[in-house]
Amino acid sequence: MNISSIVVQTVPKYIDEVVQALKDTDACDYHLHDEKGRIIVTIEGAGVSEELEKLHVIEAIPHVVAADMQMAYSEDELDAHMDVINNSDVVPKMLNDDDIDVKDIRYNGDLKKKDLEGFARTFDSTEFNPNDSGK
Repeated sequence: MNISSIVVQTVPKYIDEVVQALKDTDACDYHLHDEKGRIIVTIEGAGVSEELEKLHVIEAIPHVVAADMQMAYSEDELDAHMDVINNSDVVPKMLNDDDIDVKDIRYNGDLKKKDLEGFARTFDSTEFNPNDSGK
């Protein structure tokens, strides 16, 4: 199951009409809107193709200027990532080695933007060389 949030944009004078159309459709769940014409809805689907079909329904509503997917959640994707985390040693061996001086550990960037499984595999296979300055 996928769940995504959509920001729908309309001209302020049509806000009530568009909000009512969104509430009347089975394609989404209405949550809130502001006076500037921004409307927040969520859609659910068994997969991305079903979500895209629902997004196209929203885009076709009269007076909708734009409908953009903002955030997405996928149970299958989350389950796959949780399996990787639960079944791997997420702390690189190097960080558990009391014989390594902290100054000799090389920082490789923001972990939020990296594939943790691949990063851990690469990090664990790195040979420690005390003469390597890290440059």
